[in-house]
Amino acid sequence: MQLQIKHIKEFIDDSYTIFIIDNITSIKQLNLSKDDADYIKDQLSEKNYLIETKSYSNQKTIVWIDKESKKSRAEYLREKGSYISDTLNKTKTENIGIVNFCDNPSLSKYITEGICLSQYKFDKYQTKNKKPLSLKQITIYSDIITNNELNEITTLTESVFWARNMVNEPVNNLNAELLAEQIREKGEEAGFSCNILTKKKIESLKMGGLLAVNKGSIDPPTFSVLEYKPDNHTNSQPIILVGKGVTYDTGGLSLKTAAHMDGMKSDMGGAATVAATIKAIAKNKLPIHVIGLIPATDNRPSGNAYTPGDVITMHNGSTVEVLNTDAEGRLILADAISYAKRYNPAIIISVATLTGSAANAIGPHATVAMGNIDNTIFDKLKNSGEEVHERVVEFPFWDDYNELLKSEIADLKNLGGDYGGAITAGKFLEHFTTFPFLHLDIAGVAYLTKKDKYRPSGGTGIGVRLLYNFIKNF
Repeated sequence: MQLQIKHIKEFIDDSYTIFIIDNITSIKQLNLSKDDADYIKDQLSEKNYLIETKSYSNQKTIVWIDKESKKSRAEYLREKGSYISDTLNKTKTENIGIVNFCDNPSLSKYITEGICLSQYKFDKYQTKNKKPLSLKQITIYSDIITNNELNEITTLTESVFWARNMVNEPVNNLNAELLAEQIREKGEEAGFSCNILTKKKIESLKMGGLLAVNKGSIDPPTFSVLEYKPDNHTNSQPIILVGKGVTYDTGGLSLKTAAHMDGMKSDMGGAATVAATIKAIAKNKLPIHVIGLIPATDNRPSGNAYTPGDVITMHNGSTVEVLNTDAEGRLILADAISYAKRYNPAIIISVATLTGSAANAIGPHATVAMGNIDNTIFDKLKNSGEEVHERVVEFPFWDDYNELLKSEIADLKNLGGDYGGAITAGKFLEHFTTFPFLHLDIAGVAYLTKKDKYRPSGGTGIGVRLLYNFIKNF
């Protein structure tokens, strides 16, 4: 991100200034012409709460805090920031200022966050008619906001953008090996380590799930171990993040239709979220010991691909009857989850674009969450989701669903049946650990077909801000 955010105490009347206000008295401080003042009052009477003045030589945008809005003030302002960002790109504005006339100093941060998260384009492969984003600098006029707070916004935005880039990158330029190498390079920049296990090592570890899914590919799998462990870490047991890294999912021999295959470069969205979250944690130097595990491969239907009916032996020794090769994500995640045992984790959190069931249940508005963690931890996760507006919906995780995974010829099967698909996928993963376990199914929110405010079409980078906030407060 080439956008600079700074703060200074004294206000300088920028060519484009955003004012956040919540009362009529504040309008008198804006030094408006009578025409502009009357225009703003008319707009407010019509409940238009994002208002641009008519004096274009010294553009002012008024953001009125709607006290009747059902959204949190944070999300209300992020959305207003997104609308403003669209205007800035149209007018090719390079520098803006933000002035907050309300009592809460954080309001400036929220609108800044909305603008920053909207300043994203994936135009790497466009060779003609590129339209670069114009905004270069945001100045917040405040003597309360700190450099650390602004650096956190910048680092989180950069991390979200990296996650989006990884998801948007086509598989011909981001297979398992290239994904692992990119993560290692980012680790060197950000301050976390990345140990890449090759196919030979994966075979020695007997990761049967990852190896089975990879059988249809000519490219080898990778298993990346990311670790950030600062000297001042406060947790005695690490937090483990496990991300699904299926760089492209055809469904294997259980081949998807063309319509369902579009966008399947995004099936490594969980891996992108895990890597970008650890990058943000490391860059912002949180005193947290965190480990990321990323099994990666593509899933293709070659002559040697694994088949429905196969029985495979997993890393922990469990046998799995394969009923559908398109239920591949849980197989590679299960190996990683059982591998996590060696770290004696405080909690294991898996992140994956795992099931159409989750996407169908709640659409593109939230992440499906489930697990065997206690309610206080779930409450913290939900609070983080509300705070950053990456909301989570808790699904039941009853042991009754284990019945649907029973196999007549193996320890379990990789498909639960026609009902509760997101839940049975989560219960399948739980089978491979005895540690506190939380599963996030981001299938509905990791990749969008059209822009949604500050979330672009394509990769959204969902989960990075959620997990960062959750781990920061864990």
